[in-house]
Amino acid sequence: MRKPTLMQRIRAAFGAFSGAPSMPAGAVPFSRQYAAARQSRTTGGLGSSGNSSADSELASSLTRLRAASRQMIRDSSYAKRARLIVVNNVIGSGVGMQAQVKTTRDDLNKRVNDDIETMWCEWAMADSCHTGGAMHFHDLERAAMGQVFEAGEVFIRKHYRRFGTSRIPLGLELIEPERLAHELVDPGTFVANSEVRMGVEVDEFGRALAYWIRARHPGDLRARVDTTDRFERVEASDIFHLRIVDRWPQTRGEPWLHTVLRKIDEMNEYTGSEVSAARAASYYFATIETDNPDAMPDETEEDGNGVMNIDPLTIQQLNPGEKLTFHNPNRPNTALDPFMRHMLREVAAGCGTSYESLSRDYSQSNYSSSRLALLDDRDLYKVVQQWWIRNFRHPLHRAWLQQAVLARVLTSVPPAHYAADMSRYESVLFKPRGWSWIDPTKEVDAYKEAIKAGLTTVTDVIAQTADGRDIEDVINTRKRELDLLSAAGIDVDTTVPDPADLVNQPGASAKAEADAQARQIARRVVAALDDHPARRKGAA
Repeated sequence: MRKPTLMQRIRAAFGAFSGAPSMPAGAVPFSRQYAAARQSRTTGGLGSSGNSSADSELASSLTRLRAASRQMIRDSSYAKRARLIVVNNVIGSGVGMQAQVKTTRDDLNKRVNDDIETMWCEWAMADSCHTGGAMHFHDLERAAMGQVFEAGEVFIRKHYRRFGTSRIPLGLELIEPERLAHELVDPGTFVANSEVRMGVEVDEFGRALAYWIRARHPGDLRARVDTTDRFERVEASDIFHLRIVDRWPQTRGEPWLHTVLRKIDEMNEYTGSEVSAARAASYYFATIETDNPDAMPDETEEDGNGVMNIDPLTIQQLNPGEKLTFHNPNRPNTALDPFMRHMLREVAAGCGTSYESLSRDYSQSNYSSSRLALLDDRDLYKVVQQWWIRNFRHPLHRAWLQQAVLARVLTSVPPAHYAADMSRYESVLFKPRGWSWIDPTKEVDAYKEAIKAGLTTVTDVIAQTADGRDIEDVINTRKRELDLLSAAGIDVDTTVPDPADLVNQPGASAKAEADAQARQIARRVVAALDDHPARRKGAA
């Protein structure tokens, strides 16, 4: 038996002193730990990157990640499809706005609300809201959400001046993240205890103070190659920095495809190789077997190998002793489809969409599983919709309303009244897009029962299913429709009462009984008139 080492004797002495059981001589010390933290020959790369902050990881990877994400969305159909799915489901045709200003009696102030909504629709035109005059506000929303998905973030700058025919001194400039001075480290101290992180000037708590923005995109066309970049310090209050924050501090956003970019690139390379192999397999390929070394080929390659040409619709005559053997490559690959489905499921999981939505392949699922995946997708989209409203639409509405009031464009809102109670006039309801029914027959009945039981309201059901409309929109449209039908004298199944509903109404049975008695009396009167002697004489 080996003698205990010096360290083992010291541990045994301390253990005896403290009352803890001593370790037997020659025993190997054992410590409990997580399995993922154990180092072994097969786990050498797991956790080897070390512990670093979100900003530290982004600083070294963001530029390349963003370039790879843009390349995949530009060149890969599945990456472009994922971006389109997110934009369509989060923004759709645009997030609607409905003013909710109330009177002192807690009723909606129709005059003020209509005035605000009318001016908003006027300002939302491309000529007024966009500094470039090219994008309607809802188009700008879609483009901004697309940048959040593709590049991880987007910057929208407020310019307090009139553009085009706008009467409100406010315009929005869409700024791609490449325009931030990522490499700028120390432009000079403007605020005590501040620093510049990847183009964003922050204080000691990580709160943004200003953004250092290039005058032009670094990859933009330039008339002169010797022009230098100019940087501008823009106050944070003039910038909407839209990004998803997963860790703190996290100064910049990360592309949503960052976990699957390599997978998408490998899928593109693999399918390209399979197509090349299938194209090669579509041509005839054969070899000639012969025992005659002096056989004359049609052509000779540079390496000395003979080649025989086979023309279409011809039969080549071989020399005695020669044998022509055709080869049949196993392409197209029958394993391509299941392999690609496996890869697409991983890509779908990484970008937050279901496999069915990303691939448009519903052959691998039934109705129940497809419906479950669709509902799960919608839950995620609802979360992103509320994030968009909190971080962009609410603060933008406050800035827009303030500029509209100060410009005296909203005649129904005096500046003095607005200054005295700003929160009252800034009350607003945003209407993100909803989704249509999956199974209308079942879901309509379920919603009707839930409304009857008091578990939900008509307002909530319309908000979920009417694609951005609310109960007021539906009621106004319905009233206008009924008025048109009534004026034209047209009855449809939604305007004619159902007899079964009339029977179930209070007092319906008594009314029906009275109507029956009236009809019976009428029949008796008619019969009596028919039996009258004068009527019989006239008939004779």
